[in-house]
Amino acid sequence: MSGQSITDRITAAQHSVTGSAVSKTVCKATTHEIMGPKKKHLDYLIHCTNEMNVNIPQLADSLFERTTNTSWVVVFKSLITTHHLMVYGNERFVQYLASRNTLFNLSNFLDKSGLQGYDMSTFIRRYSRYLNEKAVSYRQVAFDFTKVKRGVDGVMRTMNTEKLLKTIPIIQNQMDALLDFNVNANELTNGVINAAFMLLFKDSIRLFAAYNEGIINLLEKYFDMKKVQCKEGLDIYKKFLTRMTRISEFLKVAEQVGIDRGDIPDLSQAPSSLLDALEQHLASLEGKKVKDSTAASRASTLSNAVSSLANTGMSFTKVDEREKQAALEEEQARLKALKEQRLKELSKRPSFATTDTSPVSTTAASISTAPAIDLFSTPSCSNGALKMESDLFDLQTTFQPSMQPGPSVATPWGGYGAQVPPPQSTGELHVDFESVFGNKAASSSSLDTDGGILKPTLAGSNQPSTQHPEKLVSDDLDSSLANLVGNLGIGNGTTKK
Repeated sequence: MSGQSITDRITAAQHSVTGSAVSKTVCKATTHEIMGPKKKHLDYLIHCTNEMNVNIPQLADSLFERTTNTSWVVVFKSLITTHHLMVYGNERFVQYLASRNTLFNLSNFLDKSGLQGYDMSTFIRRYSRYLNEKAVSYRQVAFDFTKVKRGVDGVMRTMNTEKLLKTIPIIQNQMDALLDFNVNANELTNGVINAAFMLLFKDSIRLFAAYNEGIINLLEKYFDMKKVQCKEGLDIYKKFLTRMTRISEFLKVAEQVGIDRGDIPDLSQAPSSLLDALEQHLASLEGKKVKDSTAASRASTLSNAVSSLANTGMSFTKVDEREKQAALEEEQARLKALKEQRLKELSKRPSFATTDTSPVSTTAASISTAPAIDLFSTPSCSNGALKMESDLFDLQTTFQPSMQPGPSVATPWGGYGAQVPPPQSTGELHVDFESVFGNKAASSSSLDTDGGILKPTLAGSNQPSTQHPEKLVSDDLDSSLANLVGNLGIGNGTTKK
């Protein structure tokens, strides 16, 4: 079946409804399409393994659930996705897989839907066994052999004898599981198995590089080991020679399917004379009669063997560095493409008359940049210092006898009274008491009322009076006081002499 099936679309839609982006991406990476998982889905899942808020067990369970499918395509792509995350994802993903007792139980998997299903089911069973062994190896040594530090000061080169004799067999078991995939070039017929083979190819290079360094460390310590240790070491070395032959055949398949020759390391085998020297040394420890060999000859043989294996290690290192450089260039190209796409999207947006610092348009009117007035601030002088010598009268407005029109204000007796004049620029108080109390007739003023509203009028005006019967005051202040005194005199029965 090619293309996404109806089941794939329904499953993805269900995860969209539930809001599980991780499960949805797992579903999209493991569709029924006969092709490897898409890079964008793998990259997203790798990103998820680096996010602390992502549930790693849930991610792993989603992949395990997809391996229960009856289609070889879905199951194979689930294994590929898991392998990809183990290689390129955060280490906590591998740690979780290693903490489980079992990963994939696919030893009896068989897709009977067609001839291709029968053929691919064989490789699914082998592939799942390798992934299980990869997780077991991590559980036993607490690190990934394909990611371990290499070189003279690497993990395998600096390991002591006891730990080395326990660790190398673990590498051998993982290497055996990888080589048991046992695929030929004519069997790599579709994108799914090709994707799996590429991951196995990269693992084989890194795994064998660690294996090779472990053997170098073993040979350097061999002639100083105890009899039991020498016997174990000799057995390990013989198995190493066998696996070197098998890895060479595996790399030939990689070359046949089009992998660049520069990405395939050169394997240099140790001289056969080394094996004879190792066997004779063990025989001498067991008390058997052997050929006499000088220390100088043994040192020479050992030095040649170590030099050959070191050359192989350098070849692996060069391939590894080349792959890292290619990955870096690919990442830079991807970032450049994203940047160009972003610029293209920005250029398509409609332009507005705005500036970078202001989110509003300034074409219609200019924006005032005057500072806001602080209503609660203390008055200050021009030089910024407070005018401390001012008295309370400086806070009052100037009173003028000749009132100017202005807004009406409320009086203490209710309603509205005289209009308040606008404040003057000076802060001094000038009050003309003579005008107020009538001693200066020329400047005296009377207040007329019109409908209860007081209005200022000039006292010296010759215009006819416009008084009404309902006026509260009929004359100026002096006349009102005189009338009041006269009335009081009449009422008291006094006469004016």
